[in-house]
Amino acid sequence: MELPSIVKFLENRTILVTGATGFLAKIFVEKILRIQPNVKKLYLLLRAADDKAAIQRFNTEVVAKDLFKVLKEKCGANFCTFVCQRTTVVPGDITCENLGVKDSNLLDEMWREVDIVVNLAATTNFDERYDVALGINTFGARHVLSFAKKCNKLKVLLHVSTAYVCGEKPGLMLETPYYMGETLNGTSGLDIEAEKKLIEETLKQLKAEDASDKAITIALKELGLERARKYGWPNTYVFTKTMGEMLLGNLKEDVPLVIVRPTIITSTFKEPFPGWVEGIRTIDSLAVGYGKGRITCFLGNPKTILDVIPADMVVNAMIVAMVAHADQMGSETIYQVGSSVSNPLEITNLKEYGFNYFRKYPWINKMDGKPIIVGQVTMLSTMDSFRKYMALHYLLPLKGLEIVNTACCQYFQGKYLELYRKIKFVMRLIDLYGPYLFFKSIFDDLNTEKLRMVAKESGVETDIFYFDPKTINWEDYFMKTHLPGVVRYVFK
Repeated sequence: MELPSIVKFLENRTILVTGATGFLAKIFVEKILRIQPNVKKLYLLLRAADDKAAIQRFNTEVVAKDLFKVLKEKCGANFCTFVCQRTTVVPGDITCENLGVKDSNLLDEMWREVDIVVNLAATTNFDERYDVALGINTFGARHVLSFAKKCNKLKVLLHVSTAYVCGEKPGLMLETPYYMGETLNGTSGLDIEAEKKLIEETLKQLKAEDASDKAITIALKELGLERARKYGWPNTYVFTKTMGEMLLGNLKEDVPLVIVRPTIITSTFKEPFPGWVEGIRTIDSLAVGYGKGRITCFLGNPKTILDVIPADMVVNAMIVAMVAHADQMGSETIYQVGSSVSNPLEITNLKEYGFNYFRKYPWINKMDGKPIIVGQVTMLSTMDSFRKYMALHYLLPLKGLEIVNTACCQYFQGKYLELYRKIKFVMRLIDLYGPYLFFKSIFDDLNTEKLRMVAKESGVETDIFYFDPKTINWEDYFMKTHLPGVVRYVFK
């Protein structure tokens, strides 16, 4: 395989991007516009009632972000004109046929013009309603594939999944596909259409019982978790993403398919500038909770490898992969984009970085304006030790405070609620991320490494499309880039 100039390849291309207001999608769009101003068109699909609402969402949730400040400086007064000329905002919904695009003229234009389809639409909520997650992550992927098949000039379909489709299996996770009906625990009977029917029947039953909206939401969240765990996945998110991969592989026919599986995505490493992040994502919720003094202990094996990768490296890998596999009819290639093999980071390292950072730059308490002094986090290596720690340090004092508070006519209500919130916060994090605190897998990235080598040997713009995690000094990155970026985001 030999790669052409990636910048030149993107010239005069037309790209459809789904989930255009998402974290990775924004970085992808900004990168394309910045490094190849002569891209022909970016069709940006996002959920909205009509064109006006879609454009408003795009302006407020995408181009208004700090992420675009470098491009704004580059374009100057022509920024708005440039973006308008290079993008078409499309109101739609990937849970629907034809991606929910109602304008027939626009549909015909897209099918005639689109060269590349990039599917970034997803719900990443671990605790999502099963109907919502299945609609977006599973059947949404199928709808994107169906749309791509109608594109006359299609060169490649790139679908972004997650490395954690592997569930909790220990060992080296390979860059291999999942096939229809395959399960992680060997349980037979997984049928994606049957899962859809089960949801429909459950909804019908709940409505017949006149269940409230809240009750329906709770029931469908529980159903998703139950179905995921029945077949070996820890949560609804990774279960529905795996089924999405299954449908794509099974139905792709002649479509050149690339599946990118990132690990835990963190703030930008270099471009458009270091430390841009949006939203409190996975490990960031732990960092924020610790910096605010809410976390003094946590459950997990200190030697567990935490596989993180900066967002700009993921986007660069996506772009190089879609160029590498353009026109490879009927192919399917999977790239796991992470760091656990080539530059592993242990949980204990992250604990050290957090302690050093928040000691040097303490969080300021909004209530009294005083700095919050953090201490070393106690790492509890078993669930049993965690339960004992919580009972001794939190649950017993909480019960005692509840009794005193009642006897004193709610005089200690503020302290009681503060302690209660701390306990609830920690328990919620354990519930969501528990399966990953003792994670015993590392992610093979042989395909991704080969892609890096091909790019290097082909002499393409590796300084622009860098995605080698071996170049990252984790201490420097977390202390000077990622944690400052997270704090900036929270204080906006």
